[in-house]
Amino acid sequence: MASPFTRLDLNLFRVMDAVYEHGGISGAARHLHLSQPAVSHALARLRRLWDDPLFVRQGNSMVPTELTRRVIGEVQAHLRGLQSLMAQADRFDPATLDMTLRVGMRDVLEAIALPPLIARLALEAPRVHLASVRVPRDALERTLTLGEVDLVIDRQRRVGERIRGEHLADETLAVLMHADHPLADGPVNLDDYFACQHVMVALQPERPDPLQPVWAGLGRGPREVILRCQHYFAAANVVAHSSALLTLPRTYAEGLIRGLPLVLRELQAPIPPMGIWMYWHADREDDPVHRWMRACVGEAACQSMRAVHDLR
Repeated sequence: MASPFTRLDLNLFRVMDAVYEHGGISGAARHLHLSQPAVSHALARLRRLWDDPLFVRQGNSMVPTELTRRVIGEVQAHLRGLQSLMAQADRFDPATLDMTLRVGMRDVLEAIALPPLIARLALEAPRVHLASVRVPRDALERTLTLGEVDLVIDRQRRVGERIRGEHLADETLAVLMHADHPLADGPVNLDDYFACQHVMVALQPERPDPLQPVWAGLGRGPREVILRCQHYFAAANVVAHSSALLTLPRTYAEGLIRGLPLVLRELQAPIPPMGIWMYWHADREDDPVHRWMRACVGEAACQSMRAVHDLR
């Protein structure tokens, strides 16, 4: 009599792993890009194969049975081994890729990273198109899990164990002002800084000042913010026609002052640098195409930030 494992479909174990990791059929279906009936059918086959329910419903979740808890480690280890084996065997030429690379980043990072990234893609992968997507910070993990973007570049964030991250660079803040501003002659001290009015960039008008914890730690109250707008370019133009100050990442500010009557000055305050990180989902870790993507995006961001700092 033939063993039930003789014609085993290894994709069934990908379903088992996905239901375990995502806690249910709907989450597994999204992760695997399958319909829910397809996942349910695969799970039914697994149950017959193992002669065990494997998962039982509790509320809105699917809870693993004792058998599943006992074997899932081995299942995941073998799946990772197969993925690694396929990745090593998979050789590809970036010039043959025909796809869209979707990167989550904010407008500050767009201005810094996109020019060298587009230049590299034109040389290495001319048929790869690029889409820059704004990803809300509270949606970073969900967006990567659902595959809506390939990568996200942002400040350092707390993320779950299925999200991978790589530190790219550290960014410092500086103060932008009109070239004829009374404070334009040198570094700006805190007393003068707080005596001025300020422009702040925020997507939501009610969003609190992200630097307020820093000011509070220095024994200062809130700044007088006379304008909240959505983009740094608009904020810089307002500063070019007023006596207000704009505090922003130095790398981006170096580009804004070109062509505008603005100067960039150091703020004499112990503000810690911001870590800039690249994030991706663990499922893409060993994908050779994704590794190439990460190298392109990460190196472009680092290259552009180094170039600006080398000019200082």
